[in-house]
Amino acid sequence: MNKIWAAYTKLHIAVLLAGLTAILGDLIQLSAIMLVWWRVLITSFSLLFFIGFGRSLRKIPRSLILKYMGIGVIIALHWLAFFGSIKYANASIALICMATTALFTAFTEPFITKRPIQWYEIVLGLLMIPGMILIVNNTDISMKMGIWIGILSAFLASTFAIFNKMLINEADPYTITFLELGSGWLFLCICLPFYFWSTEAAIFWPSTSDFIYLLILALVCTTLANILSLSALKYISAFATNLAYNLEPIYGITLAWLILNENEELTPGFYWGCAIIIFAVFSYPLIKKYFTRKQLDLKKE
Repeated sequence: MNKIWAAYTKLHIAVLLAGLTAILGDLIQLSAIMLVWWRVLITSFSLLFFIGFGRSLRKIPRSLILKYMGIGVIIALHWLAFFGSIKYANASIALICMATTALFTAFTEPFITKRPIQWYEIVLGLLMIPGMILIVNNTDISMKMGIWIGILSAFLASTFAIFNKMLINEADPYTITFLELGSGWLFLCICLPFYFWSTEAAIFWPSTSDFIYLLILALVCTTLANILSLSALKYISAFATNLAYNLEPIYGITLAWLILNENEELTPGFYWGCAIIIFAVFSYPLIKKYFTRKQLDLKKE
């Protein structure tokens, strides 16, 4: 039980740091791809100290390394979509779109892991849809693209969380994070020439303020948060993890009010949509506990 409580504590610290990620993404003036490129570069370099400068990689089979690297590509695409959503809309919208991760996980986790579908997970996931409709209908048309990119980000987040859950016990969190983020950086390096070829005003070097924000984003909101999250996954299901990450909008939107004054850009309908999504998040633990107890009672009979 103590390990489970410790896992939840680590998870919620990671969620709080994730809420700060969106604020930093809004403050950094670089494009989404350059922001993510610098983020994973700094993070991967910092992790070298935790993995003995690569010595721990020798213990991992090559096939498993390739699997982690594949997950890393999905993570890189998720971050591109997430920060793209911030750039096309704002931090609050990108954060609330991430709440749809639970809806995607309710369908994708049973499909990928071959576990039985839990109908209450589907119902709670579907509860997110009216909330998202309210958000879309009460958002300026110029931000619509940011919403769709944010939803794509949520789908990618649900996917890599499930794969991480399946492979979490095969290596230590530091090595997993290094392999995933390092491969994400390599993937983005392949993409960069196409980006610079298609974008005339592309900026490579961050400004002084951007570099400071990038250090916080990489070392605190990425290195520390990912290690905490991966450690928690050993004791918590992917669905419960993603639901906990749905608290990210609460932290992030509050920070956006205080730091970015985004409450001036959003309508009451947006917040009603947020309320519906948050209701589904907080309902899950109670509903799951009820049905788990009911199933145990049926087995006893």
